[in-house]
Formats: sequence, C-alpha cells, structure tokens
Amino acid sequence: MSNTNTLGALLLENERTRPTKPAIREKDLGIWRTYSWAEYAQNVRDFAMGLASRGFGPGDKLCVAGSNRPRLYWAELAAVSLGGTAVPVYQDAIATELQYVLNNADVKVIVAEDQEQVDKILSLRDGLTGFEFLIYDDARGMSELKDDPAVLSFEEVQAEGVEYGRANPTAFADAVARVKPTDIAFMAYTSGTTGNPKGVMLSHDNLVKTCQTFMDNEDVRESDDLLSYLPLAWVGEALYSTTLSLMSGCACNCPESPETFRRDGRELGATGFVAAPRSLEMILSEIQVKANEASGPKRGVYKTCRDGSAEIATRKDKALPISFASKLKRAIGEILVYGPIRDQYAFRRARWVYVGGAPLGPDSFRFFRAMGVNLKQVYGSTEVSGLVTLQDDDTASPDHVGTPCAGIDVRIADNGEVQIKSAGVFQGYYKNEEASREALTEDGWFRTGDAGILESTGHLTIIDRAKDVGKLVDGSPFAPQFVENKLKFSPYISEAVSFGHEKPYVCAMIAIDMNTVGNWAEKLGLAYTNYMDLTHKQEVRQLILEEIKRINPSLPEVSRIKRFLLLAKDLDADDAEVTRTRKLRRGFIAEKYAPVIDAFYSGDTEIELATEVTFEDGPKSMLGTRLTILEAA
Repeated sequence: MSNTNTLGALLLENERTRPTKPAIREKDLGIWRTYSWAEYAQNVRDFAMGLASRGFGPGDKLCVAGSNRPRLYWAELAAVSLGGTAVPVYQDAIATELQYVLNNADVKVIVAEDQEQVDKILSLRDGLTGFEFLIYDDARGMSELKDDPAVLSFEEVQAEGVEYGRANPTAFADAVARVKPTDIAFMAYTSGTTGNPKGVMLSHDNLVKTCQTFMDNEDVRESDDLLSYLPLAWVGEALYSTTLSLMSGCACNCPESPETFRRDGRELGATGFVAAPRSLEMILSEIQVKANEASGPKRGVYKTCRDGSAEIATRKDKALPISFASKLKRAIGEILVYGPIRDQYAFRRARWVYVGGAPLGPDSFRFFRAMGVNLKQVYGSTEVSGLVTLQDDDTASPDHVGTPCAGIDVRIADNGEVQIKSAGVFQGYYKNEEASREALTEDGWFRTGDAGILESTGHLTIIDRAKDVGKLVDGSPFAPQFVENKLKFSPYISEAVSFGHEKPYVCAMIAIDMNTVGNWAEKLGLAYTNYMDLTHKQEVRQLILEEIKRINPSLPEVSRIKRFLLLAKDLDADDAEVTRTRKLRRGFIAEKYAPVIDAFYSGDTEIELATEVTFEDGPKSMLGTRLTILEAA
C-alpha cells in the first residue's frame, strides 16, 4: 500500500496505480456488474462534487440507509473525501430508531437505497432537525416524488457534480488533500443493549491504522474478492470492506439482497469475508436438517465423515498423533462431504472466514472447522474500530479469541474487565462527553465491559459481558451466554435466554426456528397457522424438550436447564428485545418477561403473558397467550 493516510487519498491512489482492476461488484437482476477503481473513483468524484455544489462540506454528516450497494459505498466515500462524516444506519431500523440517530448525529443529507427506505424517512421529515435533502438510488416507485425539491435521484446529484467539476477541475483533489487523518470519517452507532445507541466517532487514522494491523496479521491479497453483505451500520463493514478494499486494492462484492448472500457468494467464490454468528448458525441448521432428512446410507456417510473430521481436529489440538486410517477417512470425506458442503455454502475459495460481532457457540465453531472451513474468531468492538485480537490458522479455537495484535495492548482489570489501548480507540461518543469519559480509565484505556482472562499462552478468553456474569444462590458461577450458545447449536432453536443469577437453578426461554420447526411439522402432517400456533403443539414442545435433554449433558452440572418454555414469538429487534446485531438486551428482557421469571422459580406450570409487539412501519399491538412451563431435568 502507499503512505496515504485518509480514505479519500487511498481512493485516488488506487485510481492512479490500478485503474482497470475490479474494485466493487454488485449483483442486480441476476447479473454481476463490475466497476474498476477508475470507475469507482469517478463515481465518488461526481457525487462528491454534486454534494459540494449543494453546500455539503467539512463537518457535515451524510447518512446511508439500505443494503450493500455500490452507490451507498460511493456516497460514504464522497462525504468523507469532502471532510464530512458518513453515518450508516441499519436498513431494518424502525422509524423511531432511525429518527433518534438522524437527529442525534445532526444528519444533513440522507442517501437511501429504495422506495421502502425513502418512505420511511419521509414519514419522519417533520421531526428531523438538520435534514436538508434526500437522495435515492433505485428509482422504482419514485415518480410521485419528482416535484419534491428535497428529494433527488443519485443521477441528478452526479450530473450536478459533473458540471461543478468542469468549472472547478481541482476541487475534488483539493478537498481530499485538506482532510486530516484526525478528522472523523465514520460515526458508527452502538447496538444500544442498555439504552439509546451512542455515536462512536472513528477517525481516518483509527480505521487506516487498525486495517493495517489486520493486513499485517492476515493474508490479504490485491486479487481477493470480499463478500460484503453485513449491515453497513456495523463497524465491521467500515473496516473489513471499505477500508480493507481501499488499502489492499481487493474487490468488494455486493449480493443481490441479504437473503441471497449464500447463493451469490457461491457463484462468486469469495476468498474471504467476515461473518455474523447468526449467518453461520442458519447455515449450520440447514446442513443439519438436510443431513437428518437424507436417506439412511447418505446420513451414515455424513455422520461418519463428520465424526472422523472432528476427531482429527481434537487430536490435532492436543498434539496427538493421527492414524493413517483417520487420514484416509478424512480424504474420503473431502470428496463426499466436506468439499460439497463448502461449495454449496460459498466457502469453496475462502482462505479465511472470520466470525465477529458476538460469540459463536463452541459446537458450531468446531463444526465448520471440521468441514475444512478456515473459520477464525476476531474480537473487537465499535469503540476500538473492530479489532483487538485475531486467531491464526493453526490455533483457531472456540475456547479463546486469539492473541492481541501487535501494537494493541490488552490488560485485565482487578474486576476481570478487559481493557484496551490501541490506535483504533475511538475519538469519543458524539455529543456525550460524560459517556466518553466513563468509557476510558484515568490512564486512557478503553473499558470494554467484557469479562475475560489473558492466558499465559497470550490468548485472550472472553467469558461474557462483565455485567452479565453471575452466580447461582449456592455461589456456583453462571455465564448465561455460554448456556445460550449451547442451546442455539440445535437447528430447532433460533434464540435462547437463560436465567440463573441469584437463583437456585437455571431456566430458559426458547424461541424456535420457524423455518426448521415448520418444515419438521409439515413432514409429520402437523397443521399450524402461525408461529404461536406452532409453539403450542405438544409435539413441538416434546421436540425441544428432547433437544434440551440432549444438550444438558454437555453443560456443567450446575448450568443445566431445569425448566423452560417456548415463546409465542421470536425475539425481535423491533420490539427492543435484541439489537440489530442480534445481541440480547438482557435488562429490557428481564423487565418485559418478569412474570415468566417469577413463574419459573415459583413452580408454576402455566402463565398468562401479554407482550407488546411492534410492526415494521411503527404501530404497536398487544399479543396475549398462555405459555406452558416444562421440566427438563
């Protein structure tokens, strides 16, 4: 890479040194469209000049709302190249969440993907304080807005930029040159597990130096194809797609939609990507279901190969010798099982796949490693630009998150909290000085809020969120996340919430996987109408009971599930039960489901529960049902 140190300067360097190399692709209407670095830079330049002609400049905020599309990436780069800040939001955010972020961030310009996002934003227009104009990418359904002066097409803004650029031929390069490494490039909002999200200010320097650290520790090549499908609002997209692509010259690839990323990834043959735990859990569930439904001989081959590979991985971890018979079984499995699975689920060419954002259950992690996927853990947070530790190919394990990267310091505080000092530590929370001060120790270390152990081997082990680690009444340690990840290894369980702190035993609320359980029910001829009806089926309750009985022996005896119930709805970000990155909002859940917790420990076998549900367009309704509590041990 060059010695450029801002994102805009990196873009111009790529335009100069590798103009014809693919920079970004998108799949639209079934066809992949490729843009070179010269085309990428020109699109950014034209859009940036269009923004400049309308008064956008240093310190201004531009929001992007939508799925991974080249124009949204270009809009972000245009804003930061002018000295402004990109503020990506989750495309599935409900109106109230979106309004909070747009006003808190003082957003001036919004770039929306399509009619759905435009309609959502315009419904908030009267309540937006800094908003000036909205730009859309997809023109379908926009004809009624053609006379609205505050609504523009991407093409219109770029056309204005072309004219502005002709009159001011050095304006873009001059603007890029004025941007300082310390300027705020991205404002990534936290997931808000304990309240309103906070705007994490990340400078060009934060992202560039952190990305360089990643490249120093991973085999990133100019020829790589990255699969860019995670939400733009997640810090991982800013670091592992935008910045990594700019610094290495590799190409980002945008699937047609979040739902088609596996199919599109298979066509593409991505060489590397960062995955969310939920994505891998869905893939695992699908593989397990297909294996269970296969004919007897096929099911036997799958199980034999899977177990054989897992045994080899275990012996390798323990530095034990591997027999010729095991190696032969592994070679046969590569032809019959492992290779086809990797090909089917987009891992065919992947040299590295990182899982981050939240823990992946140890059983799930070992499964993918056994299938020959070079799955590794990355640990970080928004406030440290998304990177603290990495695992290498040979020591990847679910038991730790790797070793701190060179230049990143990690220490464990007296209370067990993991604390970080690095070039990636953020510049503070936007308009929240008190929270910014609380996030750092007096000597400048970032408080992660995670409880961890730094092993003598140098590996960092994360136990759970520090505030979530508790004890049963007898003093036995209780880590709810560990229990929940074990439960989610079942293909029939979508989410789980475990309780046990200051209680005599562990209980759990289970949200079934609607697709998997629904398919299972249909094969048995069980009729059902919706999610709630399905959870009320005695056969479904028995199915989950058997799954918990199967899982319980793999848990420490004190952490085994004693009682559980099936929720009448999945946990939903719209209902504030989980964040947009699927992290549990435990405090809110404990308050909302307090009657359930009381029933667990009072010995009740049934409970009437009324919960509030939020529809995607904002309206709320009450859902009432009678839940049955079952004994699991």
